[in-house]
Amino acid sequence: MSRVCEVCGKGQVIGNKVETRGRAKHLKGVGTKITGITRRSFLPNLQNVRVTLPNGATKTMRVCTQCLRCDAVVRKIAHKPFEFKSLSK
Repeated sequence: MSRVCEVCGKGQVIGNKVETRGRAKHLKGVGTKITGITRRSFLPNLQNVRVTLPNGATKTMRVCTQCLRCDAVVRKIAHKPFEFKSLSK
């Protein structure tokens, strides 16, 4: 199942692309007319993220940006911030 968020299940949505021509009435024109309607798909913004699971294991998941922003997943920490290797002799 590609193009689907593994957390919330958000997938592609089908909609219309509306093509118009003409000058708008508020710009002293006669108004815009619809000259064509075609189908198009709206895809979610998915990112490949390394996630830490509740049991401590890590897994690569395809997660939408909304789940990343609301902290629905815990990202894997590569290294702890502001922690340096100690210099021991």
